[in-house]
Amino acid sequence: MGSISALPAAARRLQGKVALITGGASGIGEATARLFSAHGAKVVIADIQDGPGRSVSADLGGPSNCLYLRCDVTEESDIRDAVDATVSTFGGLDVMHNNAGTMDPYSPLAEIEKSRFERVLAVNLTGCFLGTKHAARVMVPKRRGSIVMTASTSAVTGVVGMSVTPAYTASKHGLLGLMRHAACELGRFGVRVNCVSPYGLATPLAKKVLCVERDAEVEEAFGRYTALKGVALRAVDVAHAALYLASEEAKYMSGHNLVVDGGFTSSVCLPSDYSFSDKK
Repeated sequence: MGSISALPAAARRLQGKVALITGGASGIGEATARLFSAHGAKVVIADIQDGPGRSVSADLGGPSNCLYLRCDVTEESDIRDAVDATVSTFGGLDVMHNNAGTMDPYSPLAEIEKSRFERVLAVNLTGCFLGTKHAARVMVPKRRGSIVMTASTSAVTGVVGMSVTPAYTASKHGLLGLMRHAACELGRFGVRVNCVSPYGLATPLAKKVLCVERDAEVEEAFGRYTALKGVALRAVDVAHAALYLASEEAKYMSGHNLVVDGGFTSSVCLPSDYSFSDKK
């Protein structure tokens, strides 16, 4: 992914802000890190992918502008240390983007091992809880801040197929509950909490789980089921939604799930080649 050029000062929506992004080394997190940086934010990338994380950090100006930290979101000490390092390096924390996530290969529900189910929830849900907990520790005393969680259209549907698994669906549904509780509790202190829920897109993780190599294969597969045609969802599109929720433009937005899905969750769109006669 290429660098996003910095914008003129007047157009920067996060000028002077500090953002911590978990899972920021690739996919949606990388796109968000680049976009936040272009909009004037100091960015901390917290990830377990050292090579990509350091590469993105270097692209965005190195430690003085974008710091990479190794962080496993299932380890509370890692999250705590990442938040503390963000504050000590850049002087505060304005935006927490709980973006780190994982997917498990599809298997029928009756064949899934308990340990695999728990692993997905540990990353997707517990990791987000820990990020929210430690961000709140810093934001509440300041009486301001924005927490954004990356959920999914799987947070509002029960789709079977397209490699969506019970663990993934449960973890993303859980994020909505966590977000709504946190928005209610932390709103008293001026801290906003929201979710962004993207439809399927061609991230490195998605391609790995789907066992495909080309972005176009993922886009074609997911595009069959959306109401909106002629455009493919890209990571930068999700990043723009996160940017809005993080910025002052969304200063009265809290407890909201911003869905970025081309109409997938608001309609039932059968593929154009679907025929009822084929089902007889």
